[in-house]
Amino acid sequence: MATKRVAWFHCFSGIAGDMALGSLIDAGADVGAIIEILEGLPVNGWGLEASQVMRSGIGGTKAHVLEEPTNIVRTAAHIQAMLAEATLPERVRQRAQAVFRILAEAEGHLHRQDPETVHFHEVGAIDAIVDIVGTVAALEVLDIDVVVCSPIANGLGTIRAAHGILPNPAPAVVELLKGIPTVGLEVPFEMTTPTGAALMAALATGFGPLPEMTVQASGFGAGNRDLADRPNMVQVVIGEQRAELAQGQQIQLLEVNVDDVTGEVLAHTVATALEAGAYDAWLTPIIMKKGRPAYTVSALVDVAVAENVASILTAETGSFGIRSTNLERWPGARGFDEVPFGEEILRVKVGPGRVKAEFDDAARVARLYGVPARVVANYAEEQYRREGLGAGYIKAYNAEGHSHPHTHDDGGHSHEHLHEHSHEHSHEHSHEHLHDNTHDHDHPHSHSHGHDDEPA
Repeated sequence: MATKRVAWFHCFSGIAGDMALGSLIDAGADVGAIIEILEGLPVNGWGLEASQVMRSGIGGTKAHVLEEPTNIVRTAAHIQAMLAEATLPERVRQRAQAVFRILAEAEGHLHRQDPETVHFHEVGAIDAIVDIVGTVAALEVLDIDVVVCSPIANGLGTIRAAHGILPNPAPAVVELLKGIPTVGLEVPFEMTTPTGAALMAALATGFGPLPEMTVQASGFGAGNRDLADRPNMVQVVIGEQRAELAQGQQIQLLEVNVDDVTGEVLAHTVATALEAGAYDAWLTPIIMKKGRPAYTVSALVDVAVAENVASILTAETGSFGIRSTNLERWPGARGFDEVPFGEEILRVKVGPGRVKAEFDDAARVARLYGVPARVVANYAEEQYRREGLGAGYIKAYNAEGHSHPHTHDDGGHSHEHLHEHSHEHSHEHSHEHLHDNTHDHDHPHSHSHGHDDEPA
């Protein structure tokens, strides 16, 4: 049976970007492999190091992002263009784009402006970019298919920010954690930063206790501060679980054999059975007694609609009898989502490792745009793979204004003027001359309000 790799983040002391990255390194993600992926970003002036630390008697890893000082402030559109241009593994790019997209939406809501125009201050700094892209790169190094998360802890009181005194948790964190279980602690420090909240809000497909899995590894990522009553860490548990299946359903297989019915009637019978609620219905050519060519009309049905569908099969075909076989149905987990195509919407069916366009929608759009249905279907499936790795990843895609499957323009942003560094630089980052941007805070600055994480 198929399996998938799962990472469960236990945020008992909150979560920040560097803590998430440190936990994955502690669980076995190779720092060199992470740096190799990060070197695909079209920016320089950074470095990444990891050190072993203790927090309340528990050993873990502290991720340090080293950066050269800069006054550059990037917008959400700049960062999305940067990620679109970067030479990253596709799943890393998609996950990073999703994190920054949800950050932009949260900040846009708070500041009452278009998410694309949001200016990322701390979140747009190199250390925050490396924290976020480094975390999704570490997920890739560990071949993680699914991210899940515990309820997320937050502190209380107030924090000092560039705009003055703000409540703790910060407004951006509260916005990002909408719909996510949280727990408040009587700790007067910022426990969860916007980058940590955004990583879980964008990547996690579920929230709760440790899920069923075969545990293979675990790790702790440390914050900067030692707390009085708990380890200032986030824990990650890595394991495998079987691909989810729906629980077995009791169903019935209804069948009639007929040798005196026209093709038109047979097609109508199948269509009517499906309209009446059959899971599936089909025709099988057979040879009946006296050598007569014939068909078996079959319908797979829930017990609740079996009587109604059986009456349809006998009434439409004129059969004098019907057979019924009790079966158990184990459907694979699946869901539905939508993909924009110009002004139209295509439905896609999504299951473990597969996405498939609804052909009726593809055919409808194909007629409108004068292109083959297979081109439309392939486009919808590819766009979902690029934009829809998890719940909510495809939202806002319609704003990019696509009208043809070959007109992807990365959100309409020109790359000619968006990058402040030459791309001809060497990626041999020296750590000797870079400045360690860690401060005496509970968690490093990784958000747009510049909180100093000290108690009010």
